Amino acid sequence: MAESGERAGAGSRNYWRIVRWIGILVLVLTPLVMTQISDQWHWTIGGSLFAGAIIGGIELLYELAEKRNESRAYRAGAGIALVTPFLTVWTTIVRDDGNGIGSLMLVMAAVVGSFAAWFRPAGMARAMLGIAIMQALLCIAIATAPSTAAMEDSTRRALFSGGFFMALWLASAAFFRVAATAGNKAARRPHLSTPPQPGW
Repeated sequence: MAESGERAGAGSRNYWRIVRWIGILVLVLTPLVMTQISDQWHWTIGGSLFAGAIIGGIELLYELAEKRNESRAYRAGAGIALVTPFLTVWTTIVRDDGNGIGSLMLVMAAVVGSFAAWFRPAGMARAMLGIAIMQALLCIAIATAPSTAAMEDSTRRALFSGGFFMALWLASAAFFRVAATAGNKAARRPHLSTPPQPGW
C-alpha cells in the first residue's frame, strides 16, 4: 500500500512537471508567433531565447526545491520566491524608468539570503521577511523621489508596484514559516516504532 501511494505521488508530480514545462514552452513561443501575425509585437528570436532561459532556470530551481522538501507549504514558498524575482526583472526591463538598479539589488539580496539560510524553511522565512522590508523601503524612496513627483501618476504607480511585490515576499515568508513550524512539530513528535526505555 505504501509503495502504491508513493508511485501515485511520483506520478502526480511528473504530471504537473510536464504541465509546467508545456506552459513554459507556450509562454516562450507565443511572442514569436504573435510577432509574425501582429504589428504590436516585436520579439526577436534572441529575446525569446533570453526569456526562455530565465523562465526555464526558474523552473529548474523550483524542481530542486521540490526535491529538497516534500512540504507543500515549502514548495509554495519556494514557488513564490522564484516567481517574484522573475516578475521584478521582467517589469524592470519593460518599464526602463531608471529605478531598475534598486530592484535588481533586491533580487541579489534574495539570492544571497537564500544561500545564507541554506534553503532551510526557518531561515528562508526570515530572509523573505527581510526582503519584504527592503522592498517597502525602496518603494517609499522611489515614491517620494523628486524625479517621480515630476511625472504624472508616477507616485501612485510606484506605491502600487512596491506594495504588490512586498505582498509576494510576505506570502513567501508566510509559507516558509508554516513549513518550518510543521517541521519542528514533526521533529518533536515521538516515533511510535521506538520501544520504551526501561527505567532504572
